[in-house]
Amino acid sequence: MDSAALEPSLYTVKAVFILDNDGNRLLSKYYDPELYPSIKEQKNFEKNVFNKTHKADNEIAFLEGMTIVYKSSIDLFFYVVGSAQENELMLMAVLNCLFESLSQMLRKNVEKRTLLDNMDGVFLVVDEIIDGGVILESDPQQVIEKVNYRADDNPLSEQSVAQVLQSAKEQIKWSILK
Repeated sequence: MDSAALEPSLYTVKAVFILDNDGNRLLSKYYDPELYPSIKEQKNFEKNVFNKTHKADNEIAFLEGMTIVYKSSIDLFFYVVGSAQENELMLMAVLNCLFESLSQMLRKNVEKRTLLDNMDGVFLVVDEIIDGGVILESDPQQVIEKVNYRADDNPLSEQSVAQVLQSAKEQIKWSILK
């Protein structure tokens, strides 16, 4: 075996993706540009992973030289992919952090419709946990605090000017009191 392949590295996560119960991509982030350089290759890999895992009752799979940890919830499948030499427990910690952070952010309603309605927050959570393949955080509470995203907040476009001003006053008041 190549000794360089066994060198410890901070770049532990190769990809993260979320699929629906039909295997369609809802979110994906690939951190290794050489792994699957085209979208077609990425979707083909995701399809192969989904076909192998959607009926299985496991938490880990090995496919195409990759270690894949996964979890399903209602109509979603969450996947974290690492190299074949990667520590499964670290990948599982990332997966659990992702799932628990989204569960808190979405008020325990982790299903396709809610996820799609809050996709901006989902990307923030993923970016807070992993940056360029490096694991930054594995504590869901810390992720939620850093993201500071609330699923029930109305976007500014759906608020009146008075509501926006009141919200701004509240935020300024609380930031001064801290």
